[in-house]
Amino acid sequence: MKKILFGLLCLFAATSQAGVNIEHWTAPSGARVFFVASHALPMLDVQVDFAAGSVYSLAEKAGLAGLTLGLLDAGAEVGDSQLDEEQIAARLVDIGARMSSSVDYDRASLTLRTLVSKPERDAALGLLRAVLTTPTFPADALAREKARHIAAIQEAETQPGSIASKRFAAASYPDHPYGVNATVESIGRIERADLLAFWRGNYAAQRAVVSIIGDVSRAEAEAMAAKLTEALPSSAAAKPLPPVTLPQRQTIRLPHPATQSHITIGMPAVKRGDADYFPLLVGNYVLGGGGFVSRLVQEVREKRGYAYNVYSNFSPRSYEGPFEIGLQTKRAQGAEAIKLVEAILADFLKDGPTDRELKAAKQNLIDGLALRIDSNAKILGYLSMIGFYSLPLTYLDDFPARVESVTARQVREAFSRHIQPEHLVTVIVAGD
Repeated sequence: MKKILFGLLCLFAATSQAGVNIEHWTAPSGARVFFVASHALPMLDVQVDFAAGSVYSLAEKAGLAGLTLGLLDAGAEVGDSQLDEEQIAARLVDIGARMSSSVDYDRASLTLRTLVSKPERDAALGLLRAVLTTPTFPADALAREKARHIAAIQEAETQPGSIASKRFAAASYPDHPYGVNATVESIGRIERADLLAFWRGNYAAQRAVVSIIGDVSRAEAEAMAAKLTEALPSSAAAKPLPPVTLPQRQTIRLPHPATQSHITIGMPAVKRGDADYFPLLVGNYVLGGGGFVSRLVQEVREKRGYAYNVYSNFSPRSYEGPFEIGLQTKRAQGAEAIKLVEAILADFLKDGPTDRELKAAKQNLIDGLALRIDSNAKILGYLSMIGFYSLPLTYLDDFPARVESVTARQVREAFSRHIQPEHLVTVIVAGD
């Protein structure tokens, strides 16, 4: 019955948000906590983020961050007993809770969703605390996951899209961890001792951000965050990474038997929290982020039929994340497609959006915000981003006004600061 109720609550997640009131404090452990009270449904969502993304793995053991996070719930000590991954999973099912994890370049994240009734909530939070603070990293689970990762890497090495993505990262960030990807060899070097050392060094309260949203009080949220983080390892704050150096303009062609060329064009561009973020967001909607109304789609797909899908995006990170334009096209017309894309980008850098394009982009971005925060789970995603990247607590409330205030001149100037043609990297997989 609990599982059925939980499923219904997930399906009918809270929708109407007249504003997102974010509260913030620092737990006794040193962890930063961000909280939104939401009393529409008896649910609790918790996410714990650590500065423990892939950039903190040594290049020779790339993939360590993902393996460490993925094996946190493979075994943990709970009181005087040890739970294996099957027992942890069974307990989550019994209490109708769900735990998931994700890792990117900057952070490692563990997320919990549970009912707020005290027995279920306490049991779920107890399991989350256990996998965070007393993981056992069983050797057999590590061997299995290493084999799975190696198989996935070998499979990805046959896929033109994956090949293009990895080569683009390596060329765009030749002297920075953002350019490093896991290999069969680097995964093979990872041992259990490496996981323990990475966990002890990176899963510290001082490197943690706890995000909480649900039908609980501020006092209850404070107690949860304190309990979750009080027994985390003690370690120093994350060390600064080397600065991003811009690559020289280059075109990289990689052979592949695919019938279509997979093309990526871009460069390192923008940090999370950059003052130019909103002009870049609005401008990119016009250029290639707005689907069928974007210039790239209209010119490359609709008018000339060069590609079924073409897009552009900015991916802000702790350091300068990439700007990318991506498309797939027939091998024989790859050169023409690239020439057209470069012309569209050059025109946009020179002239920016028209008044009509700017107005439509701002309206769509503002109108779309409601759909991006129409559930507790979606708000949790923003809450964790705001907390991890130290964005203003009023970020969501300010979003419409920040977008509306963007001018065409601001878009042109922001693009000129962050996109320089002399630093663009072009990767072509399966090109003639």
